[in-house]
Parts: sequence; C-alpha cells; structure tokens
Amino acid sequence: MERVITYIDGFNLYFGIRSNGWRRYYWLDLQKFSIALLKPSQQLEHVKYFTSRVSSTPSDPDQDKRQNTYLEAIGTLPQTSVFFGHYLSKPVQCRACGAKWQKQEEKMTDVNIAMELLVDAHEDRFDTALMISADSDLTGPVLKVRSLFPKKRVVIAFPPNRVSERLKKEANGWFRISEAALRQNQLPDPVVKPDGIQLQKPAKWI
Repeated sequence: MERVITYIDGFNLYFGIRSNGWRRYYWLDLQKFSIALLKPSQQLEHVKYFTSRVSSTPSDPDQDKRQNTYLEAIGTLPQTSVFFGHYLSKPVQCRACGAKWQKQEEKMTDVNIAMELLVDAHEDRFDTALMISADSDLTGPVLKVRSLFPKKRVVIAFPPNRVSERLKKEANGWFRISEAALRQNQLPDPVVKPDGIQLQKPAKWI
C-alpha cells in the first residue's frame, strides 16, 4: 500500500469553506476526511493540521471558544497532530482617507508545513504527500521534495474556491475538494473525550 501523510493548511481550508457559506461543515473529522480523499491503493499514515490560535474580538467574542472546542475535538483523533503558528498585528493605513487600523496576519503556517514536509520526506515517512492548500508560497517546498526525493509524489487538494496555478504546475497532481467530501466526514455531535467530557458542535456552525 502507498503511504500517505496529509498536510492541512487549516485557515486556507477554513476560508475556502466559509466563502461558500458552508459553516455547517466546520466540524470536520480530519482523519475520515483525509481517508475519503485517498485511492484504494493508498493508506493514511498521519494527518498534520496547521493553524494559529485566534482571539476574541468585539464583533465575535466567542470565536476563540469555538476554535478551542474544535481543537479539543480533533485532539481525540489518534492519527492527527496539530502544529501552531501565530498571529501578528500589523499597522495599516488607508492611502485615500488616512485612517489607521491593526491588521492580523497569520505567520509560520507555511514554514511549519514546509519543515514537516521535508523532514517526513527525508525520514521516508510517506510515498505521497497530500497537501490541502492553495497557498502558492508552498511551491518552493513542493519543488524541493520533488528534486531531492524523485520517487515521492506531492498531490494538491484545493479547498473550495481556492486555487494556485503555480502549485498546479509543480505538483505531481491536483484536484478540488468536493462538497460531498466535507459533508460526509463530519465529527459526531457530541465528541466524547476519554475522560467523559462532551464537546458540542458550536451552535453558530449548525
């Protein structure tokens, strides 16, 4: 069987799902979802999920609680690991009116994905890397893996409404994630942790 590790760019997938108004699919079972994307000749070795912790805001005071609930839920999945970047506040000024505000930018996710991808390739932990992202900044790591490890494959799964022509060109293959793949691979509600605590799907996602 061909060994596969899935590398999920969490916010790229999230914003792709959100752009279609599919918040009901946020409660995604990353392990079942990854398996659903594989061919019969492939087996899932591990899921690596890359994200950053969000903070509450005046317009959405509970977004950090929803994220924490989801992270706890996917923490119960035996073949799934979470890797954290961080948000950096950046001052922005409108050229037209001079208004100033702070813009939040996610940092380190592409670096973390690149590092894990290259280390896993070097340690021979996969035959195919399935990357769920449309971030063109990941083209470099894809090219490096293909150059250093020509027997290994990197396949891109584009989130809804997301695409990168550079990744299309440089990967071994690509496809688009379907609504069915999201709909059919949701976590149970509730998720019951080993200690008996129940994690309910946030009401805003229903």
